[in-house]
Amino acid sequence: MKDNDRQTRSYLMQLFEQHGFNPRSDLGQNFLIDLNIIEYVVDHGHIQPNDIVLEVGTGTGGMTTFMAQQAKHVISVEYDQNMYTLASEAIQNYQNVTLLNCDALKNKNNLSPQVLSAIDEQREANPGSRLKLVANLPYNIATPIVSNLVASDLPWDRMVVTIQYELGLKMSCKPSTSNYGALSVWLQSQCFVKLLKKLGPTVFWPRPKVDSAIVQLTPNPPLKKKIRDRVFFQDFLRRVFQHRRKLMRSTLVSMYSKQLSKSEVDSILLEHGIVKEKTRAEELTVPSLIELANAFHEQVTQKANV
Repeated sequence: MKDNDRQTRSYLMQLFEQHGFNPRSDLGQNFLIDLNIIEYVVDHGHIQPNDIVLEVGTGTGGMTTFMAQQAKHVISVEYDQNMYTLASEAIQNYQNVTLLNCDALKNKNNLSPQVLSAIDEQREANPGSRLKLVANLPYNIATPIVSNLVASDLPWDRMVVTIQYELGLKMSCKPSTSNYGALSVWLQSQCFVKLLKKLGPTVFWPRPKVDSAIVQLTPNPPLKKKIRDRVFFQDFLRRVFQHRRKLMRSTLVSMYSKQLSKSEVDSILLEHGIVKEKTRAEELTVPSLIELANAFHEQVTQKANV
């Protein structure tokens, strides 16, 4: 049997029946069963012989083995013990796969130390390698996996992931649209985000109740460099979009009530051409929000050092 034949619906159903367990909906276990889609995802990963590929959500290992044929090394993370057992069998002939049985996240704001350690180990062993995330991400952890990788100092080169379609829209949408929010700005301030393809439920088994999407992210270093403090910026975005329909002025006055006076907030807004009686966060472009956050960071830091 070819490795990628392991990912057909009939094979997976037979495999699960043979082992006496079922996919777990609580872990977002929906397996890609369209081999053309698997190839599409991997192809857009542009995997090269010197690449280190991170996969989160190994499943039965069908995509893992496919990528192992092209990459220098694949680090694949599987939380479920049953899936880990199946994947271990699938990858046994591949010496360039590290299979981890752990949670990929330490918490919602940090990747697992075990995952980070495995990445560091492979980067040290393979100088000049590029890090990529290529994965059929479980819906319930897709946002923190992508967001935390962007927030990290890891020199990742590309991400190609399958995620819930609605999340794909949030990641890639433009200002003044219903999906535009903190996540949109956080990612687009540091990455080029492209929604490559919409996927219906039929390409998965079991079928999810919603549509999915394949999303590609690549770094945007020039824009990222404009962010003076990424921790401050991430917190700034989370708070200004918390009440997205409120006017920016009232939100910012409340956010920095202990550090800045209302007149100081008004002065910053005026300097950046923001009409305090009209403007909401969802109307501002990514570069505008970067500039505004930088201005508040500077002012707040100055007041703190006085």
